[in-house]
Amino acid sequence: MSRISVRGFAVASATAVTTVGAVVGVAAGNEPGSVANTEATAADATIADIPAGQQAQVQTASLTQQADDQSTQADAAALKTAQESARKAAAQTAQEKKDAADDAKAKADAEAREKKKLAANRSAARDASDFVAKGSYTVAETQAIARQMIPGEQFQCFSNIVSHESGWNYQATNASSGAYGLVQALPGSKMSSAGSDWQTNPATQIKWGLNYMNSRYGSPCGAWQFWQANSWY
Repeated sequence: MSRISVRGFAVASATAVTTVGAVVGVAAGNEPGSVANTEATAADATIADIPAGQQAQVQTASLTQQADDQSTQADAAALKTAQESARKAAAQTAQEKKDAADDAKAKADAEAREKKKLAANRSAARDASDFVAKGSYTVAETQAIARQMIPGEQFQCFSNIVSHESGWNYQATNASSGAYGLVQALPGSKMSSAGSDWQTNPATQIKWGLNYMNSRYGSPCGAWQFWQANSWY
């Protein structure tokens, strides 16, 4: 082992060298003052400068110190990693809770809007029995009744179908098929389930037509979508 390669052991173990030097000095009969000299020169010493009997002690002390330093550094690094992981986990949990709360609020708001809309539609829609029967009806009168019976956002779809089927003529009759009325029920007698005056009362025909569209297509707009694709419903 060269003097250069082992100098690090002596420098890193100055305290150990001092202790060893003190012990050696006393054992050799040197005065205590020589301990200070040993401590002062320890940093410039090499393993080769130390008596062979104490070299192993110096090396052991140096390696122990290095191991302690490395252990301390490793513990600090592990603690830092654990703290960072805990911080990230906490942040992720907080974000997930916020997202869940936002989703729940958005869902609740949407449901509230839908309920409000349905309530408004129900309050605006009138039944056929709310209208006094007349001997005859103009197109404008028939449409006015329909506007009061059909939910607002569904009226245009209902109107589109009636316009194509009968031109808003509640007495329209298909000579070839026998379909009758505003919505061209086939046969027309089906509309008797909505009222016995199905042949003469457009309100009764509108009631039956709305029920038919809702039950078969979900809504007048569902029926209109089907009509556009097939030219019938």
